[in-house]
Amino acid sequence: MAFLRFLMLLALVAWVGGLIFFAFVLAPTVFAPGLLPTRHLAGEIVGRSLGTLHWMGLVSGIVFLIASTIYNRITFGQARPFAGRHLVIVMMLGLTLISQFAISPKMHALRAEVGVIDNLPLDSPARLEFNRLHVWSENFEKGVFLLGLVALFMTARALK
Repeated sequence: MAFLRFLMLLALVAWVGGLIFFAFVLAPTVFAPGLLPTRHLAGEIVGRSLGTLHWMGLVSGIVFLIASTIYNRITFGQARPFAGRHLVIVMMLGLTLISQFAISPKMHALRAEVGVIDNLPLDSPARLEFNRLHVWSENFEKGVFLLGLVALFMTARALK
């Protein structure tokens, strides 16, 4: 039982902690003036890091769901697949999947097609599309983070 609780909390801490590190340490650091020669290079680093973060989240979400389902089965005699914390994790997984396989590939394709986004005119269709996708990407990450806090709270409250 203790090991299952440990796996559940580890999965959430790794995922939410990764989001915190990404948003509050990595992205602001690489985009800090004078650190890297170009914003384009900073974007490449952030894009690659985001992909890794997504995979961490997907694995963490699956580990959480498996451990939590087994924990429920042992504790309550049923898996409780529709428990609130499971539904929150499924929403987090959904947002992460969309970001990883729909939004990020479009952003990478635009960058590959046009080169340095910052060199495009502000009203360029490619730049406007990139900026639109970037806003969606940020909003999805914020959503995953907020849902992660909810899942962490629900899990901490439920574990005995």
